[in-house]
Amino acid sequence: MGTSDEEIDRLLGKLTPRARALLLDGATTWRTRAEPALGLRELVMSDGPAGVRGEAWDERDTSVLLPSASALAATWDEDLVESLGGVLAAEARRKGVDVLLAPTLNLHRSPLGGRHFECFSEDPELTGRVGAALVRGVQAHGVAATAKHYVANDSETDRLTVDVRVDERTLREVYLAPFEAAVAAGVRLVMAGYNAVDGTTMTASDLLTGPLKGEWGFDGVVVSDWGAVRTTVDTARAGLDLAMPGPDSPWGEALARAVADGVVPEAAVDDKVRRLLRLAAWVGALGEGEASGGGGAREACGGGGSRAGDPYPPATAPRPAVAPEGRALARRAVAAGSVLLANRGVLPLDPGGLRTVAVIGAHAARTRTQGGGSAGVFPREEVSVLDGIRDALRGHARVVHVPGPRPDGPAPPLEHDACTDPRSGLPGVLLRMLDADGRELYAERRRGGRLLEPRLVPGAHTVEISARLRPRTAGRWTLGVAGFGRMSLALDGRPLLAGDFPPPTDDPAVVHVNPPAQYAEADLAVGQDALLVARRELAPGTGRATVVSAAPPAPDAAASLADAARAAAAADAAIVVVGTTEHGECEGYDRTALTLGATQDALVRAVAAGNPRTVAVVNSGGPVELPWRDAVGAVLLAWFPGQEGGGGLADVLFGHTEPGGRLPTTWPAVLADAPVTRTRPADGRLHYDEGLHIGHRGWLRHGRTPAYWFGHGLGYTAWAYEELTVPSRTRAGDDLDVRVRVRNTGARAGREVVQVYLARPGSAVERPVRWFAGYAAVRARPGETVTATVRVPARALRHWCVEERDWRTEEGRWRVLAGRSAGEVPLVADLEVRGPGAG
Repeated sequence: MGTSDEEIDRLLGKLTPRARALLLDGATTWRTRAEPALGLRELVMSDGPAGVRGEAWDERDTSVLLPSASALAATWDEDLVESLGGVLAAEARRKGVDVLLAPTLNLHRSPLGGRHFECFSEDPELTGRVGAALVRGVQAHGVAATAKHYVANDSETDRLTVDVRVDERTLREVYLAPFEAAVAAGVRLVMAGYNAVDGTTMTASDLLTGPLKGEWGFDGVVVSDWGAVRTTVDTARAGLDLAMPGPDSPWGEALARAVADGVVPEAAVDDKVRRLLRLAAWVGALGEGEASGGGGAREACGGGGSRAGDPYPPATAPRPAVAPEGRALARRAVAAGSVLLANRGVLPLDPGGLRTVAVIGAHAARTRTQGGGSAGVFPREEVSVLDGIRDALRGHARVVHVPGPRPDGPAPPLEHDACTDPRSGLPGVLLRMLDADGRELYAERRRGGRLLEPRLVPGAHTVEISARLRPRTAGRWTLGVAGFGRMSLALDGRPLLAGDFPPPTDDPAVVHVNPPAQYAEADLAVGQDALLVARRELAPGTGRATVVSAAPPAPDAAASLADAARAAAAADAAIVVVGTTEHGECEGYDRTALTLGATQDALVRAVAAGNPRTVAVVNSGGPVELPWRDAVGAVLLAWFPGQEGGGGLADVLFGHTEPGGRLPTTWPAVLADAPVTRTRPADGRLHYDEGLHIGHRGWLRHGRTPAYWFGHGLGYTAWAYEELTVPSRTRAGDDLDVRVRVRNTGARAGREVVQVYLARPGSAVERPVRWFAGYAAVRARPGETVTATVRVPARALRHWCVEERDWRTEEGRWRVLAGRSAGEVPLVADLEVRGPGAG
């Protein structure tokens, strides 16, 4: 796929300097500009990385939802991740999407990072390998991937303005390394983040030219994060190529004038347009009678960018259903990434030996399948843990569900099964757009109360969402409306709240995706429907996201705990599911604690006290404190498992497959133990004072022991590490093959992830105590011995020399360690590293 440089230059010559400049910002929120003179159509972009949403936030436009990025990294299986990239590419093509805004290659610097679930791991090597696999999988099918957010965009607090201060060596060895791997894998776009690094905002940073475009040879497009371009000249003179969204970015006509005035060189704009045209040719968007692309023109979905007479269908048009193989692969990924943190002989459960299984917890019935923020999609269906267990045990055992106490957190958005559209009487809500006099301009039934993009119509002044509540619980309910600007909430015509609520931030994730809610309380009775009406006025800068929520009175906590304990005691086994809420792990916010809350912790303890065969399933995207981990029979980490979560977890719980996951990040027992907990800037700056020592490196540096190390994870068999074979010497710059012999000492076939770490005793430069260098997975039958060959790349031995501004590898004695995790490395061998010219 592609077009020659000569052909690109010929096309470029057909455009005036002004026309070239105007190509470099968006036509809409999700589309680039078309240019008929070149046969260039609009390129369509979409958020990821767990699914492909398309251009519209519309629950009727469904998407395949894969496990979160942290769950994919937990598979330690690049072939599987590459295949899942193919699923995303198929989804993109189904939706007419050319560019997927994934993968996210920022690191788990601190367990408090609010976007933890969307990032792969704490380690630059593992993140680079998994991210490159996803890039290959997506791009193998003609859809462009985007490595984001370049660079050091590892927390959410003040993310639009934070100035990250990080030393040059750490930046090179840790935070830039995954992006370098993505470029080596051929990624087509790199997204420049909102943040600044060392005083310069990323969209104007020299890091876009060196090392990205210069040293690494990146020939693709550098696109801004949405709204990250705030100025014209400095960003245009830098390595940024495309300002999104449009059409009102600081580029556009302002950039054209800057070129005409000679403030921005024409040559800089020409380079940007060449890159954009190369991308367009590669995805098949260039060449209607002109240059030919590789993929052929594809149908593009409409959504917010559609116009009258536009050949593209609206986002709500019917689309083909998800292919069965995509669902099967998503289910396989759930099991492959689930991490068995602890097991005291409880798992796997034998369905044949069970008569009653108690499934306990609100997260069991409403399993959280994805994190919050711009990456969210609307799956066609979601299999909860409860659904998966019921399906697995049908015909074998009785399944009893007890919700337990309500988890801490705000009232959830209205669901279609809890209310009806007052006009049609069908499940859902009524959405109306009103003019300034309150006259109806547009109306439609929607599934639920979370409406992020109500359709805009000419003259629209107010968004109204109404629903007839059908309470199943009597008492004092909490009712809410989320959004910005003038809002009101009324019940049966009686005002509950009204006010003007200006946005405290211009963060797009907050304004457009996750606005805060305003709440009121009202008494409702079973059998007496009530009409709830929420309104918000549309005003500049407030977006149009409107969310209506309702929560029944919380059940008595003590009684709920007692019910859960009784159900557990009466069952042959108990499975209790606990986890985080959308407001706990979400784009736009960092966490302030790692606890699941006193209520959920008490629930696990009560269930474990009632039944020693208790499995605790943890439904979170990142680390949480598990103070009860030694009291339960097993702890299984489900992550945010995607739409097939319940089925994949049931496969693991009942032994149909092994839990394949290994932790991609170290889990602290308590937050205070974590080496890096600062995510809040001081005076606008966030200092990465820990340098190289993040993740397991930081734990080792401080001599602390976490709850679970990076790389930890149990299967359903046991392994003995018997021998490590390392060449006696190697040359600097050469990759290294390390062989590790392991034996399956259990009674069941299994898969083991053999990990290799490096250390450099007596190094002349600062280094971690040891650091991850490579891995290989092996399979063996009971009693079988196998040898894992782990390729350690030359980059694992090098360090960045600031004085020489180049990579160097120390000669002398190194140490190679092998084992099951960063904290369990029983095999050690020495290695002599010689200069590149040595024999």
